[in-house]
Amino acid sequence: MEKKLFITDFDRTLLTDDKTISHEDIKTLEVLRQRKIVTAIATGRSAYSFEKALKDIGMADGDNFLPVDYVIFSTGAGIMEFPGGRVIFQKAVPSSDIGKITNYLDLRRVDYMVHKAIPDTRYFLYKSHGNHNPDFQTRLALYKEYALPLKDEHAHCDSATEVLAIIPGGADLDAIETIKKDLSGFSVIHATSPLDHLSSWIEVFHKDVSKARAASWLVKRLGINRQNVISVGNDYNDQDLLAWSGKGFVVENAPAPLRQIFKTVSSNNRCGVSRAVKESGWISES
Repeated sequence: MEKKLFITDFDRTLLTDDKTISHEDIKTLEVLRQRKIVTAIATGRSAYSFEKALKDIGMADGDNFLPVDYVIFSTGAGIMEFPGGRVIFQKAVPSSDIGKITNYLDLRRVDYMVHKAIPDTRYFLYKSHGNHNPDFQTRLALYKEYALPLKDEHAHCDSATEVLAIIPGGADLDAIETIKKDLSGFSVIHATSPLDHLSSWIEVFHKDVSKARAASWLVKRLGINRQNVISVGNDYNDQDLLAWSGKGFVVENAPAPLRQIFKTVSSNNRCGVSRAVKESGWISES
């Protein structure tokens, strides 16, 4: 039997709006593993943030580990085995490029955070231009113990996992495309804020970072044909992975432009992950 891989996004795909994971979706992942199908999470969260989220719902220790084999984290900047957390792949933005990115954002008075390279991604420097930016302040408050203000323009001399810019109230797709063009030497990924579900997060990574590139690296390591990969997501930072996979699904709560491109299954609150697996034919309808 050919090897297969199932990949799901985490926030607002596998994770419900009340920050839990449905019993049905957990059971689906367990069944896939029983059938020797490799399972993975592909999340924009850092490894630290992902593991913290699992601890909050009691799925990070004992007999309650989430039934997945790998976690693609920081939007593809790293891959770790799960459980255990051994990092098997990572990419960082060279220190020489951090200044180019931050100078660009400074000129446009965009608020941003510079996250240290793996494994210290939870630590970051930040710069606010005094904008009304509640989402930026909310994220800062969540991780205040790991944050330091960027006061010296030469302080970010180390390599970094990413530069995260937060645009309050969202940005239209034309504006996003302009930023991508201006920073074409990097991987620029747009995501809707997982905090207020409105603001735009613009994540700038090493040019070779994306969920699809990380998944491609993983399937080569495991000897899996990409046509035997199914993925499910909910936002723009999943789009490259969904298009790369043999089959890509979006949950019903995804933005309309994505629902027009990819097959839509039920929402994250109605076991969309399980629905995608069943519609793929990998698990029969009960």
